[in-house]
Amino acid sequence: MHDEYGFLIDGKWLKSETKKEIKSPYNDEVVGVINVPDLNTALESVNFAEKAYTKTSRSPSYLRRRILGEIARGIEKRKEEFAKALVQEGGKPLKTARVEVDRAITTFSIASEETNKFGEGELIPIDTVPGNEGMFGITRRFPLGVILGISPFNFPLNLVAHKVAPAIACGNTMLLKPASQTPISALMLGEVVTESGLPPGALNILPLPGASIEPVMDDPRIKKVSFTGSDEVGWELMKKYSKKKVTLELGGNAAVIVDEDPPDMDFAAERNAWGAFYQAGQSCISVQRMFVHEKIFDEFMDKFVAATKALKLGDPMLEDTDVGPVIDDHSADRIMSWIDEALDKGAKLITGGSREGRLIEPAILTDVPPDANVSCSEVFGPVVQVEKYSDFDQALEQANNTRYGLQAGVFTKDMKRAFKAYESLQVGGVVVNDYPSFRVENMPYGGVKDSGVGKEGIRYAIEEMTELKLMVVNLNY
Repeated sequence: MHDEYGFLIDGKWLKSETKKEIKSPYNDEVVGVINVPDLNTALESVNFAEKAYTKTSRSPSYLRRRILGEIARGIEKRKEEFAKALVQEGGKPLKTARVEVDRAITTFSIASEETNKFGEGELIPIDTVPGNEGMFGITRRFPLGVILGISPFNFPLNLVAHKVAPAIACGNTMLLKPASQTPISALMLGEVVTESGLPPGALNILPLPGASIEPVMDDPRIKKVSFTGSDEVGWELMKKYSKKKVTLELGGNAAVIVDEDPPDMDFAAERNAWGAFYQAGQSCISVQRMFVHEKIFDEFMDKFVAATKALKLGDPMLEDTDVGPVIDDHSADRIMSWIDEALDKGAKLITGGSREGRLIEPAILTDVPPDANVSCSEVFGPVVQVEKYSDFDQALEQANNTRYGLQAGVFTKDMKRAFKAYESLQVGGVVVNDYPSFRVENMPYGGVKDSGVGKEGIRYAIEEMTELKLMVVNLNY
């Protein structure tokens, strides 16, 4: 028997005539039924969020800190329930689902700590110009108001947390539109939030189809849109809502460079195999392109292929499964067609690439032409290409040969090369001696080029969700 979930508006759980079944990507079993709000109800939620803002914007930091701590503890109490929901609605293997729940707890915990720092400002000397003696300025950050958060399917709890937690920390209110495929964990989070002491209306959860949120987004009282998803949709939002503040966390095409003398080749092979294929490759920072020095290429490939074959593909509810299904048939069809396209253009399939339902065996390709989709676009599936290089500058150039720029990885003992990569790679973050899939909740996270604009990571998200305001004081009266 599956559960039915209402939607959250003004602290109340509401139901509607429109229902939607949420099915497991692994076996199409119905795992829950959600109620979908009608447009008028969704539009009305802006009123409640604006009303709640009159309270949250003036709430003391100790209260916001306490609320965020209560949310972290509430998730902790339901850890296994949350983990199983992530498996059922998104096909995430249980072991990685548990990691995501732990990360969400950390996200809210860090946000709780950041409330102590929010509002810190700066003293500005105004008397730098003659005639301004006895004057000074102070700055501090103020919340924006109502924020609309739009989250993706691949991390349906922690990426929601990365929008909700900083919004609460700095006194904003939020309308949240979770991914249509994976709304259950967000609604469960709403249950935790309503028990935390957060004022009604400060978080409203609207499980709407993607296109249906636009009339809500049009409301001028929504001051910011925080969007994580496809670059096609994201940049259209940026164009349409040029008068709102917009943060875009979009696609990626993460590259890894393995130098001729990496600190530990076994570690590099195993780590990158996991980085390429965890989450069935459905992560914007999953390893997609690898450039390995020709001197170690054959040895590295043996280790990398072995590490890939050691990953277990199958039922995500089993404790030892490493790679589960991709989210839907459309995604599986596209991924397989991109593999076929690369092979037609002369690429070689080293291992994997078979399909059963939505399970795709982790695929390693080489000799991939740069114009093949698996090389120049975001695969968002369990596919990686590995190529030889002879010169480090050449590898940097190849890594930059993409319209994306989220994160990259470099394995080297040579710190000069590490810093050269840091300076040269056109990405938001460079990870040295680990895979580019590395992310910790408090670090600045965001890309350049088509990968987006703005930063997440609690303190950095708070900056994106606030406005710097100056006050000048004249004591010469």
